[in-house]
Order: sequence, then C-alpha cells, then structure tokens
Amino acid sequence: MVVLELKQVKKTFGSGHKEIEAMKETNFTADRGELIAIIGPSGSGKSTFLTIVGGLLTPTSGSVVINDKNLADLNEKERSKIRLKEIGFILQASNLVPFLTVANQLKLLDQVKKENMTKKKLEELYDDLGIGDLRTKYPADLSGGERQRVAIAKALYSNPSIILADEPTASLDSDRAYEVMELLKNETKNKNTTTIVVTHDIRLVDYCDKVFKMTDGVLVQEK
Repeated sequence: MVVLELKQVKKTFGSGHKEIEAMKETNFTADRGELIAIIGPSGSGKSTFLTIVGGLLTPTSGSVVINDKNLADLNEKERSKIRLKEIGFILQASNLVPFLTVANQLKLLDQVKKENMTKKKLEELYDDLGIGDLRTKYPADLSGGERQRVAIAKALYSNPSIILADEPTASLDSDRAYEVMELLKNETKNKNTTTIVVTHDIRLVDYCDKVFKMTDGVLVQEK
C-alpha cells in the first residue's frame, strides 16, 4: 500500500542567474512496512527532500501525496494536522525538551494530539526500546544512544504512518549506530509504518529495504 508519493516534484531557490535547483524533478513512492535510506554527501539535496516529504517545505512544482491527500490542496492549518497525525520526526539532535523527564516528553504529546498509543502499547514500546528504566531521567542524564531511543519513542508514540529520520546516527559510534538502525527496522516492521532515513552514513544501508542516492538534487534508486 502506497503511503507516500512524490509526483514530478522540483524545488528551486532564488531566481534568474542566482537560481539553484536544490531538487530536480523527482518521482518517488514509499509503501507501508518499508525502511528506506536516502544517502548522499552534504549539499546533495537530502535535507530538501526530507523537508518537502515532511510537509515543512512547499515544492516549486509537482505534488506530494500522503495517504491519498495532496498537500498542495490543503491550507497551512490542514497541512499542520497532517504533520501531527501522519508524520513522526527523528532529528539529529534528538529534539528532546531539556527540562522534561522521558515520561513527560511523551505526555507533552497528549496535549496536542489525541489517538496516541494506549498505556499498554506505550509499555510495550518502552520494553522494545529498552528505555523503561529511564522514564524519570532528564535528557542530560542520558547517553547519546539513549537519547536517540527516546527520540524514536516520541516519533512512534503518536502512531504516525511515516517516520522521517534526519541523520539519526551522525553522533554515534558504530555499535550505537547499528543498534539504532536495528530498532528502527524492528519498529517499522512490527508497527507497519514507513521509515525514511536520510544519511551520508553508508554503514546503515544493509538494514534498509530500498536505498536511493541523491547527487546534485537528482534522486536515483540503487540496485
């Protein structure tokens, strides 16, 4: 089942002789249960791709369709609802609130969105990620790997259909990087979500169902 589709999406910045094609015309689909990697060097257009897929950036042309809803047909309030309901973000810096405990990081989401995980499902998620004993701790008390696991919990707690991970292992050593990718793979399959990992780290591609390479704004699937 197709969850996400980009149809002839293109993004340019500036105009005239200063115009930059950050993302050349792109067609892309992602299905439920798929873990997809977008690899490429810095400046290749990966971040532009991710922000367009996440509904944070409007393409210059083309359409982005999430669960049969074309983002171009929605106003900003409606797009915000789609982001809140359908998309979970895992950012490089883990994006945790420094003055909230792990448990309260998740409770904060209950104030802005309904239909999050039940208490039973949340307990299962804590167990799956191995963070049950961390719930009273603050971000400053956690290791890099622990913070990333909490960030994954935040992304999954709202039951999104799409997880977008921006360089989720950039600050981790190899063992921690593999651990995070194993967790993402398991959660993608168990929850039947769609996960897109944007990275320049080729260590991660073995965990993925599909790998795309982006070079100078051109996205091509690797064989």
